Amino acid sequence: MPKILFLGDIVGRPGRNFVMERIADLREELNADFVIANAENAAGGAGITKKIAEQLIASGIDAITLGDHVWDQKNFENEINELEAVCRPSNLPDNNPGRRHLIVEKDGFRLGIFTVLGRNYLALKASCPFQATDQKLKELAGECDAFFVEAHMEATSEKIALGWHLEGRACAVIGTHTHVATADGRVLPGGTAYQSDAGMCGPHDSVLGRDKKEVIATFLDGMKRRFPVADNDVWINGCLIEVAAEDGCALDWQRIFVAKTLE
Repeated sequence: MPKILFLGDIVGRPGRNFVMERIADLREELNADFVIANAENAAGGAGITKKIAEQLIASGIDAITLGDHVWDQKNFENEINELEAVCRPSNLPDNNPGRRHLIVEKDGFRLGIFTVLGRNYLALKASCPFQATDQKLKELAGECDAFFVEAHMEATSEKIALGWHLEGRACAVIGTHTHVATADGRVLPGGTAYQSDAGMCGPHDSVLGRDKKEVIATFLDGMKRRFPVADNDVWINGCLIEVAAEDGCALDWQRIFVAKTLE
């Protein structure tokens, strides 16, 4: 039975260093066949670079997904096509560079992976995630044995609705973007693992990975500030999904949490 380890948003240097330090051992401990990570905040807390993507892949990550910060780093739009294990959100306009999905394979089991952006409270122009997902599943029919769909969305209702929309058609619909792990993870009756947000891999002595003093100050006076990535209390948040090879449905879901030991 294939196992998928998914890591929530990797935030800044603290998050990516801890992930790279632990991923090989974690993969072995969990007997994970596939490792997927959202890394749209891996570079300074906003965006990603080719160099960072290559480092994460070399550490043992099979597939990197991205979200609404996909183009935050200068020149990444000219680098993304060179990264075969990285996909941008599939429902961005067709003229955006980058792969709209990935297919990873192990022992003959083919897993299709793609992300859809929500349309509530996000600035990037994106098409309907429900229609885009239907189209992607139709496009990849016969090429994959199961589908992992990342719901990169702000609105919880939009994520939950997508989970039910894809019940029985995707092995997993896992939310990202809010950086806060939710307690609603489960396998839906039709065999789709669902969680509204996998959380983040990054510093939790923070506000969503950012220096808490600066964020609190802005809430108090409303003035704009830079929000540097925090440093302390680094966690890995994610989930592990077991899939039935014969029909591509989820059999089990469990939350994964690893805290960095303070030295």
